[in-house]
Amino acid sequence: MGKLKCIIFDCDGVLVDSETIANHVLLTMAREHGLRMSLEEAINVFSGRELKDCFRQIEKSISKQLPDDFEKEFRKRTFEAFRNELKPVEGVKEFIDSLNVAYCVASSGPVEKIRLNLTITGLIDKFENKIFSSYQINSWKPDPGIFLYAAREMSFPVSECIVIEDSKAGVKAGVSGGFRVFGFACENNAKDLENEGATLFYNYKELPALLEI
Repeated sequence: MGKLKCIIFDCDGVLVDSETIANHVLLTMAREHGLRMSLEEAINVFSGRELKDCFRQIEKSISKQLPDDFEKEFRKRTFEAFRNELKPVEGVKEFIDSLNVAYCVASSGPVEKIRLNLTITGLIDKFENKIFSSYQINSWKPDPGIFLYAAREMSFPVSECIVIEDSKAGVKAGVSGGFRVFGFACENNAKDLENEGATLFYNYKELPALLEI
């Protein structure tokens, strides 16, 4: 691996503390149609995946189709919840401010959603012109396309980049793309992230020492 020159951040759960909020909304709506699942399970199963993939999984579990307006209603409810509850992940602002290497964000969400989340949490000025979305290239994690695209757009080879992820699908994408992946872990996801090949950290204060920066 080359010297670290670029950090590729996932967005949800890595920069903004949105996974619990989004999964709570998804679960509340899916329960109305018969899904039986805990919030911990939902975060584990759905985090980092394409939204349509999550809907397909719910439909498989409940053995019927979700209503046509389910996605529209989900986006409306999450938008309202984010506006009221969304915060940056603890310690991430300070970590970014301390960096002397390039960085960007690469997420499965639409560009407007990434921008909205970064704006609400006060991080948007740090990521102007450095936002990459799966929707721009029609490739979703666990496919590595979004990370390879971000590295290319930032003009760095894979060997000089690392990926920071908090989902199983995201770690899988980074590792299969040839990146070193650092998994932002908690009690619920640590084992999965490690099994997929991530180096774990639990707090942004730990990261500079791990990255040797």
